[in-house]
Amino acid sequence: MFSASEPFNPRQGLASLMQRLRMLPPALIALGLQLVALGSVLLLAELVRPQLEMPVLGMGVICGMLAAILSAGFGLPRWWIVIQLGFTPALLLLLSLQLNPNWFLAIFGLLLVVFWSTFRSRVPLYLSSRMAWQEVAKLLPEHSNTSLLDLGSGLGGMLGYLAKLRPDAHFSGVETAPLPCLLSHLRLIGRKNCHVSWDSFWEHDLGAYDVVYAYLSPVPMERLWKKAKSEMHPGALLVSNTFIVPGVEPSAYIQLADFHGSTLYIWRM
Repeated sequence: MFSASEPFNPRQGLASLMQRLRMLPPALIALGLQLVALGSVLLLAELVRPQLEMPVLGMGVICGMLAAILSAGFGLPRWWIVIQLGFTPALLLLLSLQLNPNWFLAIFGLLLVVFWSTFRSRVPLYLSSRMAWQEVAKLLPEHSNTSLLDLGSGLGGMLGYLAKLRPDAHFSGVETAPLPCLLSHLRLIGRKNCHVSWDSFWEHDLGAYDVVYAYLSPVPMERLWKKAKSEMHPGALLVSNTFIVPGVEPSAYIQLADFHGSTLYIWRM
């Protein structure tokens, strides 16, 4: 906000606007930049049309390049830049196949039930490797009735592995995406020491668990750390696959030789 007595500084105003725009979800920013690129390319095509007829696919490639450049300038992660680069050309190639529109509806429905809340939470579906499961198993306390909560439990692979390995312990998972949650329930039928709920882990009290495992994204880690500090009991472990808590040194870490070259970061409360 600027007071009436202060002269308006265009540079300061632009910086303030950019800061507010960067607070939007990356998917929304990417869509906006893609539309800006598309509008710019259509305007360019209209200006050069009397002298030069631009092929549609060529326009798509230029649009993708412009969207990627804008995304890099906006500070979006590298993988978003790759998506921006190929989105319009891929869309044009797909449309050229003249597929039945029902296929697009089916694909959209599938993406919706798999990546249900990614747009809002900015936490994609990551699947932990078997090597990560094995290392987490070593971190479980030896006493019976120990408990673990998997935040974003995906397809339930780690929960099933741990439940079979430690029948004396209890394992819980929380998953917001409907289809992975349903598949988890089917996968874990018969595992009485294992439970998955379709819910947000922000609504769960972490104080009842000896180990809390997370494979999320950089976005929620600071908030998760505050929640863990306020709720988890002394001696309990917070384990994060790949993503660190900004400004907080882990108590230990385990480098994995899995496909992703993952690292488990461990904080003892």
